[in-house]
Amino acid sequence: MIVGIIQASSQTSKNQLLYELTKRADARNEIINFGCFENESDGYSYVEISIEIGLLLASNAVDFIVTGCSSGQGMMLACNNMPGVLCGYTPTAQDAFLFGRINAGNAISVPLGLNYGWAGELNLRYILAALFEQPFGIGYPAKEAARKTKDMAILNSIQLLSKFPMVDLLNRLDKGLVNKALNRQNVVNYILNNGKNQDILRWIKDRHNG
Repeated sequence: MIVGIIQASSQTSKNQLLYELTKRADARNEIINFGCFENESDGYSYVEISIEIGLLLASNAVDFIVTGCSSGQGMMLACNNMPGVLCGYTPTAQDAFLFGRINAGNAISVPLGLNYGWAGELNLRYILAALFEQPFGIGYPAKEAARKTKDMAILNSIQLLSKFPMVDLLNRLDKGLVNKALNRQNVVNYILNNGKNQDILRWIKDRHNG
């Protein structure tokens, strides 16, 4: 599994910590840090970053995203508007553990400003440790695992029916939002080099060539 790190520009000071703690919590998988970084001149809102997340996941360049914004709520809501993205809001280790076991989505959003006071990095560390503690989608508690996994499969099937494919959504979005997403070269280059969804790859190449 390839795990991507990317959060809104409002919390660039937490980027390196988020990256390091994710590596510590999930030593088995490859962790890629896409920013936003402290030395960047351009700022990205949670809405703009959610489009980047949609592209990374829809292209199959990464398998999972750890993200966040000041409250974590806005990023979670924006991500869940993206086709194929199921993002959980995980302000506590308990939420992260249950999301991983029961909901088995492909992104989490953590609050990086709200209630982040003294020793805030400890809560973030425990959230990530609980998320990656066990395999995703195994259900919880054990006696209800079969029902939980069945419900998750139903939810995924509903999501496929209720959303446009990613390319269709990109073509309907405001061009300014789309162009801002394509300006983030580290994300775009990673998708072009590692993505497996040919529709997404063709769409990006066409926009660049156009």
